[in-house]
Amino acid sequence: MDIRKFKKLPILGILRGVKEEAIEPLVESVISSGLETIEITMNTKGASKLIRKMADLAKKRLTIGAGTVLAKDELKEALDSGASFIVMPTLVDEVIQECVKKKIPVFPGALTPQEIQKAWNSGASMVKVFPVKFFGPGYLKEIKGPFQNIELLACGGVTPENIQSFFLAGASAVAFGGSIFRPEWLSGGEFSKIESSAKELINSFKNKKD
Repeated sequence: MDIRKFKKLPILGILRGVKEEAIEPLVESVISSGLETIEITMNTKGASKLIRKMADLAKKRLTIGAGTVLAKDELKEALDSGASFIVMPTLVDEVIQECVKKKIPVFPGALTPQEIQKAWNSGASMVKVFPVKFFGPGYLKEIKGPFQNIELLACGGVTPENIQSFFLAGASAVAFGGSIFRPEWLSGGEFSKIESSAKELINSFKNKKD
C-alpha cells in the first residue's frame, strides 16, 4: 500500500463473511464505484484464498489488505496471500512489530486516549478508532486536541450524510463495512446496489474537497 495514494481517497471498504462466488462481480462493482482500497477480514472463511483471488482479478486496480489480523500466524497467511496492508480491531503487539519491521502499513484499533497514543507510538500508519459510531465525529475532535500529530481512521457508522463531519473533526481516513457490503446484497447478487451506495459515499467525500 502506498499511504500517500491512500490519503488522496482515504476511504477503506471492509469485507467480512463474503463468499467466493461473489468476489468476481464484487471486484468490478467496487472498481466501478471509484473505491480504491478494500480489506477482507481474516475471520472470513477461506480469507487467504479470497484475498489472492481478489488481487488476481483486480490486476492492481485495487489496493487489497487483510483485516481482523489478531496473531502472527494470521499475519503471515495474509501477507503470503498478497495483502498489502494490515488492519486490527485492537493493538496486537507481535503483529504491529512485524509490520513495522517489514514496512507494511498497519492500522491497529483503539478507542480511549491511552489506547490511541499507545497504538500510534507502536508504529501505526493510522490508528483505527473503533467503534466510533457510538461516539461520533465530536469524539475525534476531542482526541485531536491533545494529539494533533496522530492520524486517525474513523471506523463504524460512516455515512454519506456524516462523512464530511468526520474529516472536519480531524479524521485522516474513514472505513465502512456492513452498511454498504450488506449480507443480503452480497448473498442476493445485488452488486449494483453496493456500487451505487459506495459511489454515493465517495461523492460525498469528494464534494467536501471541491
